[in-house]
Amino acid sequence: MFGRKNNGITEDAVRKALSTVQEPELYKDLITLNMVRDITISDDQVGFTIVLTTPACPLRSQMENESIAAVKKLVPGVNQVNVRFDAQVRTDKRIAGKLNIPVKNIIAVASGKGGVGKSTVSTNLAVSLALEGAKVGVLDADIYGPNIPMMFGLSGKPRLDGNKMVPFTAFGVEVISMGFLVPEGKALVWRGPMLHKAIQQLFTDVRWGELDYLIVDLPPGTGDAQLSLAQSVPLTGGVIVTGPQAVAVSDALRGAEAFQQLQVPIIGVIENMSGEIFGSGGGEGAAIKIGAEFLGRVDLDARVRSGGDTGKPIVLEAPESEAAKSLRSLARKIAARISVMTIEPDPELRII
Repeated sequence: MFGRKNNGITEDAVRKALSTVQEPELYKDLITLNMVRDITISDDQVGFTIVLTTPACPLRSQMENESIAAVKKLVPGVNQVNVRFDAQVRTDKRIAGKLNIPVKNIIAVASGKGGVGKSTVSTNLAVSLALEGAKVGVLDADIYGPNIPMMFGLSGKPRLDGNKMVPFTAFGVEVISMGFLVPEGKALVWRGPMLHKAIQQLFTDVRWGELDYLIVDLPPGTGDAQLSLAQSVPLTGGVIVTGPQAVAVSDALRGAEAFQQLQVPIIGVIENMSGEIFGSGGGEGAAIKIGAEFLGRVDLDARVRSGGDTGKPIVLEAPESEAAKSLRSLARKIAARISVMTIEPDPELRII
């Protein structure tokens, strides 16, 4: 077993060196954030674990390089530094206070209109977070036009465990949708109380696993579903998906306004289907008008559409494509933003 002190190197000296390294998203040092665990010292070698606030951390390499440099520079006698990583996703405490489900963060994905690829983005974001090692679920809240089952290549009815439905699992993601419960092609004509109850039950009457992130795919527009969701569920934040065209941006602004009226924090804006046919730049313009972060764009790629039709997300089927790389990057950015949003109101969950 490694000792706490060796070759004149002390754990205190290592901690002091690491107190000069900032977490790039949280703007506090690793020691203040209690992100350093299991310091080991053997001869001239030092090792330690950095516990990230999300397994999808986009700046892991930066922290690793800066930590190694700080210890070698500030702790005399150190020749080799071995950095290990673990992750502990912070919890939005409001969820545990209002919903009896084992979910740490709930992310709503919305658009002001249909046809901008919102469900496709939701699917690929969820699969991307799962690929990073996060525990992820998707709830399809589009009661009238549920597309998530097709996106994941799923069909049939969920089995029951007692009085709760067990979500399907695909690509490491737990999935539930009204599309599993209603015969294909049947139209639902629900408003008000019926819609509200249906959305609430998709949260509370499902045997969700221990999830870091539950992504909620909202229907297009700013109607009853958005209102019911905000009233029923503490949303950690919302993501706005828009196309680059002016008409899509105009609708996206209305979607953002709905989030703001419902006091849902906006994580950022994604521009989907960017490129020659529809142009680009609309997402950035929308983000400026909303006063939110522009998270990035996904280029128009026929494989994104075909993957949605066949239940094969592009982040798995064509991982080296530019669209897949963009979606993986967007998932990391969203996870990082949630870490920032939850750190101050959640001090009891600081890592020790």
